[in-house]
Amino acid sequence: MTDKSLWASAAIVALAMSAVAGASAAQAQDAMQDGAAPQPVADDLGANIIVTATRRASPLSDVPIAVSAVGAAAMQNSGASDIRTLNQLAPSLLVSSTGSEANASARIRGIGTVGDNPGLESSVAVFIDGVYRSRTGSGLNELGEIERVEVLRGPQGTLFGRNASAGLINIISKAPENTFHAKGEITYGNYDYWRLSGRVTGPIAEGIALSLDGVWSKRDGFYKLVDGAGATVGDTNDRDRYFVRGQALIEPNDALSIRLIGDYTNRDESCCGAAYIESRERRPAAGGGYTDAPFNRIAAILAGQGSVIPADPYDRELVTTPGRDYVSKLKDWGVSGEINYDFGGAKLTSITAYRDYKSRDYGDYDYNRADLLYRDPNTYRQFKTFTQELRLQGSAFADKLDWLVGGYYANERLTLQDNIRFGADYGRFAACRLMAGASVNSNFTAPQLAACGSGLATQPLINGTQANLNAGLTAALIARGVPAPIAAAQAGAISTGLGNGLRALSAIPSGTGDVASLYRQKSENWALFTHNIVHITNRLDLTLGLRYTHESKRFSADFNNNNATCAALQASGLPGIATNPALGSAATLAGGILTLGCLGNASTGLNALDLNDKISDGEFSGTAVLSWKPIDELLLYGSYSKGYKAGGYNLDRFQLGSTGLNAIPAVFSPRTNADVASLRFAAEKVDSFEVGLKFAQPKWSVNIAAFRQEFKNFQLNTFNGTSFVVQNINGCDGALSAARTCDSGDVGPGLISQGVELEASVTPARNFRVSGGATYARAKFANRLVGSGDGSVPLDTALFLLPGSINSNAPQLVTTASMAWTPDIGASGLSALFYVDGRMTSDYNTGSDLFPEKRQDGYAIVNARVGIRGADQRWAVEFWGQNIFNQNYTQVAFSSPLQSSSPGTSTTGQFGQGAPMANQLISAYLAEPRTYGITLRGSF
Repeated sequence: MTDKSLWASAAIVALAMSAVAGASAAQAQDAMQDGAAPQPVADDLGANIIVTATRRASPLSDVPIAVSAVGAAAMQNSGASDIRTLNQLAPSLLVSSTGSEANASARIRGIGTVGDNPGLESSVAVFIDGVYRSRTGSGLNELGEIERVEVLRGPQGTLFGRNASAGLINIISKAPENTFHAKGEITYGNYDYWRLSGRVTGPIAEGIALSLDGVWSKRDGFYKLVDGAGATVGDTNDRDRYFVRGQALIEPNDALSIRLIGDYTNRDESCCGAAYIESRERRPAAGGGYTDAPFNRIAAILAGQGSVIPADPYDRELVTTPGRDYVSKLKDWGVSGEINYDFGGAKLTSITAYRDYKSRDYGDYDYNRADLLYRDPNTYRQFKTFTQELRLQGSAFADKLDWLVGGYYANERLTLQDNIRFGADYGRFAACRLMAGASVNSNFTAPQLAACGSGLATQPLINGTQANLNAGLTAALIARGVPAPIAAAQAGAISTGLGNGLRALSAIPSGTGDVASLYRQKSENWALFTHNIVHITNRLDLTLGLRYTHESKRFSADFNNNNATCAALQASGLPGIATNPALGSAATLAGGILTLGCLGNASTGLNALDLNDKISDGEFSGTAVLSWKPIDELLLYGSYSKGYKAGGYNLDRFQLGSTGLNAIPAVFSPRTNADVASLRFAAEKVDSFEVGLKFAQPKWSVNIAAFRQEFKNFQLNTFNGTSFVVQNINGCDGALSAARTCDSGDVGPGLISQGVELEASVTPARNFRVSGGATYARAKFANRLVGSGDGSVPLDTALFLLPGSINSNAPQLVTTASMAWTPDIGASGLSALFYVDGRMTSDYNTGSDLFPEKRQDGYAIVNARVGIRGADQRWAVEFWGQNIFNQNYTQVAFSSPLQSSSPGTSTTGQFGQGAPMANQLISAYLAEPRTYGITLRGSF
């Protein structure tokens, strides 16, 4: 951690402790009542916020689970428009996005699922108005008018419709009101940022109220797009979106309530660019550490193809292939109906919903000017989801038992068309990369490599490489006693085959690849659950919850790929050369030609496949909680929960046939229908233990929780520079075998998250409130890891740094703090607003393979807002800033696609394994820079 971050850590922790501060920015239940006029922030913060985390309306301090609740006032003050901004208010939560905002990932207590692969459900589920959202990215849309957000920590499943192994984000929108209100706001900020939002609500008849709210926002991109000469030609990571939601609340009598909701979101943006953060070629130094080579051979090839790597990634200047703009289009709509009927002795709740989510994210896939890889405009992912939830709850035995039983059904159809194609420069880049070699010194100079990449010297260098191979092989064969004429003939045949392979590779036509590669997954999920609170005494409760979930998934894939070069290479003599270790560097080169010529199994041979598979699984999960209130203000509790997240399929042809046990790489030969099983991954399971206390008084409150979560079959999705690898991570109690496996009886949790959380708040004076929190979470992998639940599959070689290490995107220490002061100005009803919030994060690694190049130093983010408000907040003028100190940091760093000499020379972390150098180029999705602006708000 840097000195600056240490100072920030000490300052924020001191603030949090001295103010007894925490992140539960609560507001009074009275402010939520129908017809209540909006009140100044500090006036509604004294009482506990009412939450529904247990499907029962209860004060936050009476709920015996770890939950953070953020009310509308805190969301407004922090400038929150989507769940990513919750990072500032909930220290155990981290939300980030990568290649597109559809690929968002949420983590709680250091546990989450990387969002780039749509086949994986999130370990942190997102619910909006009781409706499950298929992937975390849906929470990055505009949220409209929000009543509150609840962040439930730890496994969830006995109450909410969908299982979640790490936690849950529950978003509750503002319901229609029975008194007419209208409000609106307009915001302008730097980067030419405009945002307009509004809401109107009121009754149209006795017992019927409607509301309509909408948001429109537009902004220039945070990155400049520049050409080879450095001139600006555009921008990316911009914003152009709108959201509209209509609601009806029908209450014909006291027993019946019907809430109907329809919403629509549209995005048409350019997203998401990435900047290079590491471009050196490094060599191990005697005694440890490393030295820099004179040039990076990969960067030299790219330079010949027009690429420019800026010296400072935070200049936010990117160079992309002309005509391969980043495009992100989204249409997300849905309807839902919630019916509540009170029978007197029991209450029935029904939530029915249908959602259709379609995103199209395409463009440059290599993140530089060289035209290596791209996704074509026909690429898209779509989720069509129907859900039905029923709950019946009541009390019995003279209110000694609060019981709840329910059922859940979900039917989801996922369609992914992922068309990855080779660009015009790919073939030359691949051939030049192989010829440059992967030893400590490049086989060619930087000017030679640039000329190779540009095409000026590609064929002469291939001819020279073939001649050198011929001479070396001939000499080696003669040295082994092979007669000279036979040695010359054998060497000539091998070197000619390799030379022809390089020529074929270098000549792969632009546009080769997927014409239409479709993946389909149909998921059906049903569950029965019960959640019961036994009031043993007036102060001692026992909560017991049980759920049975049955999940079935049908998978199919149809490929249309036009890469005839791969089929020809696989039918040549190259596979025989590649699998003959006696041929040394010639075998390595043959393997490289096959790997890059058939990248990700791209081949016309895929077109004959008809992949179909089905998995089915049933699992019990549940919870038991003992809670005690020795006095009215104090709650003590201890709990055990068993969580579950369904298995599924890796929707990536790159991994087709790769089982983790391949003696020969799958890409060396055509794929068959039998390979479909290699795309499966198993269900994720967790055992969670927690103890905590909650103390609440009118002027201050504090919540403390200690937890331990043991994950088995942890679903890890990592990009290794070529493809997305999905493995179920487990630990082994005993030593690993020579094959890096263990007996099934030795398999245990692969990832354990344990730590302590503190949340607190204090209101020392009227209109003044300080909140804050701290989370220490150590999400650590076991010291010995395997890649399957039975121990038979070794850990993928790309994940060699995981054993004994902290999980990615899992800072061990996070502190948050916020302060809101809304003093009255005279007696006219005017008030001022002074608001600031901050989040300090310790060091962590942003790459799921934990390469040291992807490490992010600790940092602090501070937001602020000042303004003046009219009586009852009928109008307001506010000046705001986000990331006001312009802190530079990365959301996620990743291995730039194909941009290393070999998988074995990717990171300095491999020096201990004997790697002669490391030259993987590393890119990163940078976090947003400082933004600021003005907001005008009015209501009546």
